[in-house]
Amino acid sequence: MKQTRLDIGELPEAPVAATEAFYAAWPARISDALDTAEAVVLVLPPADHTHHDWRLGAVRSLARQHAPKRVNMTAGSVAEAVDGIADYLAAAPGVTGQYLPARENEAAAA
Repeated sequence: MKQTRLDIGELPEAPVAATEAFYAAWPARISDALDTAEAVVLVLPPADHTHHDWRLGAVRSLARQHAPKRVNMTAGSVAEAVDGIADYLAAAPGVTGQYLPARENEAAAA
């Protein structure tokens, strides 16, 4: 099964502004990626707990919209941690609509 990785890049620090920026730029790109892939993993920059709800809501909505194709999300700046989550999701065909942020302090210590 082919999974496409979309690196979202920088988002505003404030949660509402980050939500607006994400929805302004990414839903069409996600749909386009799913034209040729069975799954998409979105990689967002790390953020504090105030971003958790909008990110989880976004990935759940996108997964419902694109079912039976899969949409999942992770976040982080430690490449090994983010890559590990993306690899897990590529091998987990039943997982969709999940936000799995990397635990960067644990990955950096490993």
